[in-house]
Amino acid sequence: MMRIGSRGSQLALWQANHIADRLRSLGHEVVIEVIRTTGDAMQHVAFAKVGSKGMFTREIEEALRENLIDLAVHSLKDLPTELEAAFAIAAIPERVDPRDAFLSARHESFAALPAGARVGTSSQRRRAQLRAHRDDLQFEEFRGNVDTRIRKMVEGQVDAIILASAGLERLGLTEYRRECFAPQILCPAAGQGALAIETRADDARTMDAMLALEHAPTRHAVTAERVALGALGGGCQVPIGVHCAPAPGTDAYSIVGVVAAPEGGQVIRVEYEHQQGDAAELGQKLAEELLRQGARSILEAMAL
Repeated sequence: MMRIGSRGSQLALWQANHIADRLRSLGHEVVIEVIRTTGDAMQHVAFAKVGSKGMFTREIEEALRENLIDLAVHSLKDLPTELEAAFAIAAIPERVDPRDAFLSARHESFAALPAGARVGTSSQRRRAQLRAHRDDLQFEEFRGNVDTRIRKMVEGQVDAIILASAGLERLGLTEYRRECFAPQILCPAAGQGALAIETRADDARTMDAMLALEHAPTRHAVTAERVALGALGGGCQVPIGVHCAPAPGTDAYSIVGVVAAPEGGQVIRVEYEHQQGDAAELGQKLAEELLRQGARSILEAMAL
Protein backbone atom coordinates (compact mmCIF):
# COMPACT_ATOMS: atom_id res chain seq x y z
CA MET A 1 0.00 0.00 0.00
CA MET A 2 1.37 3.43 -0.98
CA ARG A 3 0.38 6.36 1.23
CA ILE A 4 0.28 9.79 -0.46
CA GLY A 5 0.49 12.92 1.69
CA SER A 6 -1.40 15.97 0.44
CA ARG A 7 -2.67 19.34 1.55
CA GLY A 8 -6.42 19.49 1.93
CA SER A 9 -7.19 22.18 -0.62
CA GLN A 10 -9.35 21.34 -3.62
CA LEU A 11 -6.41 21.75 -6.00
CA ALA A 12 -3.98 19.78 -3.85
CA LEU A 13 -6.44 16.90 -3.57
CA TRP A 14 -7.02 16.95 -7.33
CA GLN A 15 -3.27 16.63 -7.83
CA ALA A 16 -2.95 13.84 -5.27
CA ASN A 17 -5.86 11.93 -6.78
CA HIS A 18 -4.42 12.40 -10.27
CA ILE A 19 -1.16 10.75 -9.21
CA ALA A 20 -3.03 8.11 -7.23
CA ASP A 21 -5.06 7.19 -10.31
CA ARG A 22 -1.92 6.88 -12.42
CA LEU A 23 -0.30 4.66 -9.81
CA ARG A 24 -3.41 2.50 -9.55
CA SER A 25 -3.38 2.06 -13.32
CA LEU A 26 0.12 0.63 -12.88
CA GLY A 27 -1.17 -1.90 -10.33
CA HIS A 28 -0.39 -0.15 -7.04
CA GLU A 29 -2.73 0.17 -4.07
CA VAL A 30 -2.89 3.79 -2.93
CA VAL A 31 -4.47 5.85 -0.13
CA ILE A 32 -4.34 9.62 0.43
CA GLU A 33 -3.56 11.19 3.82
CA VAL A 34 -4.55 14.85 4.25
CA ILE A 35 -2.01 16.99 6.13
CA ARG A 36 -2.58 20.60 7.24
CA THR A 37 0.37 22.90 6.55
CA THR A 38 1.52 26.26 7.91
CA GLY A 39 0.40 27.96 4.71
CA ASP A 40 -3.08 26.48 5.03
CA ALA A 41 -3.36 27.60 8.65
CA MET A 42 -2.44 31.22 7.79
CA GLN A 43 -4.97 31.94 5.05
CA HIS A 44 -5.62 35.47 6.28
CA VAL A 45 -1.96 36.52 6.52
CA ALA A 46 -0.16 38.04 3.53
CA PHE A 47 2.31 35.60 2.01
CA ALA A 48 5.12 38.12 2.25
CA LYS A 49 4.60 38.37 6.03
CA VAL A 50 4.69 34.64 6.70
CA GLY A 51 8.45 34.71 6.15
CA SER A 52 8.76 30.99 5.78
CA LYS A 53 10.18 28.88 3.01
CA GLY A 54 8.37 25.60 2.67
CA MET A 55 5.20 26.89 4.32
CA PHE A 56 3.14 24.53 2.17
CA THR A 57 5.51 21.56 2.52
CA ARG A 58 7.14 21.42 5.96
CA GLU A 59 4.48 19.38 7.77
CA ILE A 60 4.20 17.01 4.83
CA GLU A 61 7.95 16.42 4.91
CA GLU A 62 7.74 15.72 8.63
CA ALA A 63 5.15 13.03 7.90
CA LEU A 64 7.53 11.58 5.31
CA ARG A 65 10.41 11.64 7.77
CA GLU A 66 8.33 9.81 10.39
CA ASN A 67 7.21 7.17 7.86
CA LEU A 68 3.57 8.19 8.18
CA ILE A 69 3.38 8.54 4.38
CA ASP A 70 5.46 7.15 1.51
CA LEU A 71 5.28 10.00 -0.97
CA ALA A 72 4.00 13.55 -1.28
CA VAL A 73 2.52 15.32 -4.28
CA HIS A 74 3.43 19.00 -4.43
CA SER A 75 2.96 21.88 -6.80
CA LEU A 76 6.63 22.14 -7.70
CA LYS A 77 6.63 25.93 -7.34
CA ASP A 78 5.84 25.47 -3.61
CA LEU A 79 8.82 23.20 -3.01
CA PRO A 80 12.04 24.86 -1.76
CA THR A 81 14.89 24.76 -4.26
CA GLU A 82 17.09 22.85 -1.80
CA LEU A 83 15.73 19.71 -0.15
CA GLU A 84 17.11 18.13 2.98
CA ALA A 85 19.33 15.14 2.26
CA ALA A 86 16.63 12.85 3.68
CA PHE A 87 14.29 13.66 0.78
CA ALA A 88 14.33 13.38 -3.01
CA ILE A 89 12.16 14.38 -5.94
CA ALA A 90 11.50 10.90 -7.26
CA ALA A 91 9.52 11.99 -10.32
CA ILE A 92 8.32 15.08 -12.16
CA PRO A 93 5.42 14.26 -14.50
CA GLU A 94 4.81 16.17 -17.73
CA ARG A 95 4.06 19.80 -17.06
CA VAL A 96 0.79 21.48 -18.12
CA ASP A 97 0.34 25.17 -19.05
CA PRO A 98 2.80 27.13 -16.87
CA ARG A 99 1.43 30.59 -17.69
CA ASP A 100 -0.40 33.01 -15.43
CA ALA A 101 -4.01 33.75 -16.36
CA PHE A 102 -6.10 36.93 -16.23
CA LEU A 103 -9.64 36.38 -14.91
CA SER A 104 -12.44 38.90 -14.83
CA ALA A 105 -16.22 38.87 -14.79
CA ARG A 106 -16.43 42.31 -16.41
CA HIS A 107 -13.33 42.98 -18.51
CA GLU A 108 -12.06 41.07 -21.53
CA SER A 109 -8.33 41.60 -21.04
CA PHE A 110 -5.68 43.07 -18.77
CA ALA A 111 -5.24 45.96 -21.20
CA ALA A 112 -8.99 46.67 -21.06
CA LEU A 113 -9.01 47.32 -17.30
CA PRO A 114 -9.90 50.95 -16.52
CA ALA A 115 -7.47 53.12 -14.59
CA GLY A 116 -7.74 52.45 -10.86
CA ALA A 117 -9.17 48.96 -11.30
CA ARG A 118 -8.54 46.54 -8.43
CA VAL A 119 -6.55 43.41 -9.22
CA GLY A 120 -6.40 40.64 -6.63
CA THR A 121 -3.22 38.59 -6.23
CA SER A 122 -1.21 37.28 -3.29
CA SER A 123 1.99 37.10 -5.35
CA GLN A 124 4.71 39.74 -5.19
CA ARG A 125 6.11 38.29 -8.41
CA ARG A 126 2.86 38.97 -10.28
CA ARG A 127 2.32 42.39 -8.76
CA ALA A 128 5.87 43.55 -9.44
CA GLN A 129 5.84 42.54 -13.10
CA LEU A 130 2.34 43.78 -13.88
CA ARG A 131 2.99 47.16 -12.23
CA ALA A 132 5.68 47.68 -14.86
CA HIS A 133 2.94 47.47 -17.52
CA ARG A 134 0.08 49.18 -15.63
CA ASP A 135 1.11 51.40 -12.75
CA ASP A 136 -2.39 52.90 -12.71
CA LEU A 137 -3.96 49.78 -11.19
CA GLN A 138 -4.53 48.87 -7.53
CA PHE A 139 -3.06 45.50 -6.60
CA GLU A 140 -4.72 43.98 -3.54
CA GLU A 141 -3.73 41.03 -1.33
CA PHE A 142 -6.07 38.20 -2.25
CA ARG A 143 -5.86 34.74 -0.71
CA GLY A 144 -8.01 31.63 -0.48
CA ASN A 145 -8.65 28.53 -2.55
CA VAL A 146 -9.09 28.97 -6.29
CA ASP A 147 -12.88 28.74 -6.19
CA THR A 148 -13.02 31.15 -3.22
CA ARG A 149 -10.97 33.76 -5.06
CA ILE A 150 -13.13 33.44 -8.17
CA ARG A 151 -16.31 33.82 -6.08
CA LYS A 152 -14.95 36.95 -4.39
CA MET A 153 -14.10 38.42 -7.79
CA VAL A 154 -17.57 37.69 -9.18
CA GLU A 155 -19.08 39.34 -6.10
CA GLY A 156 -17.18 42.50 -7.01
CA GLN A 157 -14.53 42.58 -4.27
CA VAL A 158 -11.98 43.13 -7.07
CA ASP A 159 -12.24 43.75 -10.81
CA ALA A 160 -9.87 40.95 -11.81
CA ILE A 161 -7.58 38.29 -10.38
CA ILE A 162 -4.39 36.60 -11.56
CA LEU A 163 -4.08 32.84 -11.07
CA ALA A 164 -1.98 30.00 -12.46
CA SER A 165 -3.62 28.66 -15.59
CA ALA A 166 -2.67 25.10 -14.62
CA GLY A 167 -4.86 25.14 -11.52
CA LEU A 168 -7.81 26.48 -13.47
CA GLU A 169 -7.43 23.71 -16.04
CA ARG A 170 -7.12 21.00 -13.41
CA LEU A 171 -10.24 22.14 -11.56
CA GLY A 172 -12.29 22.97 -14.63
CA LEU A 173 -12.67 26.58 -13.48
CA THR A 174 -11.87 28.38 -16.74
CA GLU A 175 -15.17 30.27 -17.20
CA TYR A 176 -13.72 33.68 -16.32
CA ARG A 177 -10.23 33.13 -17.78
CA ARG A 178 -9.92 35.83 -20.44
CA GLU A 179 -6.28 35.47 -21.47
CA CYS A 180 -2.95 33.96 -20.49
CA PHE A 181 0.17 36.11 -20.22
CA ALA A 182 3.17 35.31 -22.38
CA PRO A 183 6.27 34.64 -20.22
CA GLN A 184 7.85 37.75 -21.77
CA ILE A 185 5.02 39.84 -20.23
CA LEU A 186 4.46 38.01 -16.93
CA CYS A 187 7.14 35.42 -16.32
CA PRO A 188 5.81 32.46 -14.29
CA ALA A 189 7.23 31.15 -11.03
CA ALA A 190 9.94 28.53 -11.32
CA GLY A 191 8.26 25.15 -11.64
CA GLN A 192 4.78 26.55 -12.21
CA GLY A 193 2.45 24.04 -13.88
CA ALA A 194 4.57 21.07 -12.81
CA LEU A 195 4.01 18.52 -10.06
CA ALA A 196 6.76 17.03 -7.91
CA ILE A 197 6.59 13.64 -6.26
CA GLU A 198 8.73 13.71 -3.13
CA THR A 199 9.89 10.60 -1.29
CA ARG A 200 12.43 9.60 1.31
CA ALA A 201 15.82 9.39 -0.37
CA ASP A 202 16.47 5.94 1.12
CA ASP A 203 13.11 4.48 0.03
CA ALA A 204 14.31 2.61 -3.06
CA ARG A 205 11.05 0.71 -3.53
CA THR A 206 8.91 3.84 -3.77
CA MET A 207 11.47 5.71 -5.85
CA ASP A 208 11.62 2.86 -8.36
CA ALA A 209 7.82 2.82 -8.62
CA MET A 210 7.80 6.55 -9.40
CA LEU A 211 10.08 6.22 -12.44
CA ALA A 212 7.07 5.40 -14.62
CA LEU A 213 5.72 8.92 -13.95
CA GLU A 214 8.90 10.79 -14.90
CA HIS A 215 8.93 13.16 -17.92
CA ALA A 216 12.51 13.97 -18.88
CA PRO A 217 11.90 17.21 -20.85
CA THR A 218 9.93 18.66 -17.95
CA ARG A 219 12.65 17.62 -15.48
CA HIS A 220 15.25 19.39 -17.66
CA ALA A 221 13.21 22.60 -17.91
CA VAL A 222 12.26 22.89 -14.25
CA THR A 223 15.78 21.99 -13.12
CA ALA A 224 17.09 25.00 -15.03
CA GLU A 225 14.36 27.17 -13.49
CA ARG A 226 14.97 26.00 -9.94
CA VAL A 227 18.76 26.32 -10.21
CA ALA A 228 18.32 29.91 -11.40
CA LEU A 229 15.91 30.67 -8.55
CA GLY A 230 18.24 29.10 -6.00
CA ALA A 231 21.26 31.00 -7.34
CA LEU A 232 19.30 34.24 -7.00
CA GLY A 233 18.47 33.36 -3.40
CA GLY A 234 14.76 33.43 -4.04
CA GLY A 235 11.81 31.53 -2.66
CA CYS A 236 8.26 31.32 -3.96
CA GLN A 237 7.38 34.80 -2.62
CA VAL A 238 10.31 36.79 -4.02
CA PRO A 239 9.48 38.71 -7.24
CA ILE A 240 11.47 36.38 -9.49
CA GLY A 241 10.06 34.66 -12.55
CA VAL A 242 11.85 31.92 -14.49
CA HIS A 243 10.45 29.96 -17.40
CA CYS A 244 12.25 27.32 -19.48
CA ALA A 245 10.72 25.29 -22.30
CA PRO A 246 11.84 23.01 -25.12
CA ALA A 247 12.41 24.84 -28.40
CA PRO A 248 9.96 23.27 -30.86
CA GLY A 249 11.45 20.82 -33.31
CA THR A 250 14.85 20.74 -31.60
CA ASP A 251 16.62 19.20 -28.62
CA ALA A 252 17.39 22.70 -27.31
CA TYR A 253 15.66 24.82 -24.67
CA SER A 254 14.81 28.50 -24.30
CA ILE A 255 14.74 30.27 -20.96
CA VAL A 256 13.62 33.68 -19.69
CA GLY A 257 14.18 35.14 -16.24
CA VAL A 258 12.84 38.30 -14.57
CA VAL A 259 13.62 40.08 -11.31
CA ALA A 260 11.29 43.01 -10.65
CA ALA A 261 11.26 45.65 -7.93
CA PRO A 262 8.22 44.94 -5.69
CA GLU A 263 6.76 48.44 -5.92
CA GLY A 264 7.20 48.68 -9.67
CA GLY A 265 9.67 50.53 -11.82
CA GLN A 266 12.83 48.50 -12.25
CA VAL A 267 12.55 45.21 -14.12
CA ILE A 268 15.58 43.12 -15.07
CA ARG A 269 14.87 40.60 -17.84
CA VAL A 270 17.21 38.09 -19.51
CA GLU A 271 16.33 35.61 -22.23
CA TYR A 272 18.37 32.89 -23.95
CA GLU A 273 17.01 30.99 -26.94
CA HIS A 274 17.91 27.53 -28.30
CA GLN A 275 20.30 26.51 -25.54
CA GLN A 276 21.66 22.97 -25.43
CA GLY A 277 23.49 21.11 -22.69
CA ASP A 278 23.24 20.79 -18.94
CA ALA A 279 20.07 22.17 -17.30
CA ALA A 280 21.84 23.29 -14.12
CA GLU A 281 24.47 25.18 -16.12
CA LEU A 282 21.72 26.96 -18.06
CA GLY A 283 19.97 28.02 -14.87
CA GLN A 284 23.23 29.23 -13.34
CA LYS A 285 24.08 31.17 -16.50
CA LEU A 286 20.71 32.92 -16.43
CA ALA A 287 21.03 33.86 -12.77
CA GLU A 288 24.54 35.24 -13.21
CA GLU A 289 23.45 37.43 -16.11
CA LEU A 290 20.42 38.73 -14.17
CA LEU A 291 22.72 39.65 -11.28
CA ARG A 292 25.23 41.26 -13.66
CA GLN A 293 22.48 43.43 -15.15
CA GLY A 294 21.34 44.77 -11.78
CA ALA A 295 19.10 42.20 -10.13
CA ARG A 296 21.38 42.07 -7.11
CA SER A 297 20.41 45.57 -5.96
CA ILE A 298 16.69 44.69 -6.12
CA LEU A 299 17.16 41.49 -4.13
CA GLU A 300 19.43 43.15 -1.56
CA ALA A 301 16.91 45.95 -1.04
CA MET A 302 14.21 43.38 -0.35
CA ALA A 303 16.38 41.69 2.28
CA LEU A 304 16.75 44.88 4.34
